[in-house]
Amino acid sequence: MVKNIIDTLKNQGANPDLSQINLIEKLCKMNISKKFSFKKVFTKDNLLGTYIWGDVGRGKTLITKTYLKELKRDDIKSFHYIDLMSYIHDQLNKNSGVKNPLSKISKTLTTDTSIIFIDEFQVEDVADAMIIGDLLKLISGHGTKIILTSNAHPNDLYLDGLQRQKFLASLKIFLENVNIHKLDGDIDYRTRNIIKFDEHDSNKIISDVEISNFIIDNFGLDQQKSDQISINDRKFTCKLVSNNILWIEFNDFFRKATGSKDYTYISNKFDWVFISNFKKNNDDSIDVIRRFISFIDITYTNRTKIKFFFNDIDIENIYTGSKIENLWVRCKSRLSEMRTQEYLTNN
Repeated sequence: MVKNIIDTLKNQGANPDLSQINLIEKLCKMNISKKFSFKKVFTKDNLLGTYIWGDVGRGKTLITKTYLKELKRDDIKSFHYIDLMSYIHDQLNKNSGVKNPLSKISKTLTTDTSIIFIDEFQVEDVADAMIIGDLLKLISGHGTKIILTSNAHPNDLYLDGLQRQKFLASLKIFLENVNIHKLDGDIDYRTRNIIKFDEHDSNKIISDVEISNFIIDNFGLDQQKSDQISINDRKFTCKLVSNNILWIEFNDFFRKATGSKDYTYISNKFDWVFISNFKKNNDDSIDVIRRFISFIDITYTNRTKIKFFFNDIDIENIYTGSKIENLWVRCKSRLSEMRTQEYLTNN
């Protein structure tokens, strides 16, 4: 199985390093049998699952999803942490009159389920912190293995959070009985792949299908999660939005009444922003350029990572007017810098 996973990753352009191969081997050794009693759950020879942590872009999600796919099982559930907790709180509200509602919810989650994968585990909300430890224990108690990925070591979860000691106490038994694995290394493979995607021919016309497949492969997405985004209580169409990435079209998004507050929201929320479908603009569409310049000013200041798909549109020709030429000169300079390896790898 290890070889199959490595070959699959190589075919996706991700040649695993030694640290990543070590993780693959650890995952493949995990006993996912559900045939054990509750008394046997908390034993060192039958761990509850794996907690994988490490820097952004090291391949935690991609490797885990490739491993799960290789298992060829239909009893595996995958959640982004934010989506899982949204579901849990929704179910708690629906079961407000039920005794031990979390127990009931965990039983529903684990029915006919061998593994639950929770991606980007990062506890920040006190409401989540007060229930997540009990939830993980209940899931494990039903014999379902748990795989978590996170950017933080377990000891660094929920730092400075309200009632943190209670949170740590609730997680203690679970964390003592999982394999905690750090994915070492300082190469951000995701950023490297994004930089290399069209570096040999920046004017190559790249189709939406190619962009979509590239994003899904590099961010470990099973599918496009949504084509609509809510920003400051308003709905906007987009090409793709997930929990940490956004793909918008220049010729759509910046033609709408957006402003600095919206751009700040995007910059703060998303790790990566992808922008395609650029068009030429003159002074007749000066508002579009003003919005785009404001967007670039804010994302540049916040050091947001952006991948621009200009295709056959030269940066010089995005704006060919004269009324705000001085602002556009500065914007062009920032656009050039934001495409460099130095900018993308140091943020």
